[in-house]
Amino acid sequence: MKGYFALGIAIITEVFGTTMLKLSEGFTNLLPSIGLVVGMTLSFYFLTMCLKTIPLSTAYAIWAGVGTALTALLGVILWHDPFNILSGIGLILVIGGVVLLNLSKSPVKSSNASQS
Repeated sequence: MKGYFALGIAIITEVFGTTMLKLSEGFTNLLPSIGLVVGMTLSFYFLTMCLKTIPLSTAYAIWAGVGTALTALLGVILWHDPFNILSGIGLILVIGGVVLLNLSKSPVKSSNASQS
């Protein structure tokens, strides 16, 4: 459970850092530039902490997928980034991919095993 808590913080701080990247305007605004460095540093720190208990492929898929989806939604809300049916399908596919990756790690019950 601690691993998923750390992963949640890693996602939140990554989205914060990415938001600051937009606000830094090419590193010309000091405070958002500092926020970017702090956000990404914390994100990688907490991602590293979650890897103590969560497999890398699972943690990275969740971190990247959820981070991408949240960042895209923030772009639409805060900066009125274009959003259409293709954008929505793309986000659904990203989230679906994360779900499928996580499901593929679950043990599959074999009907042959019950016959042994």
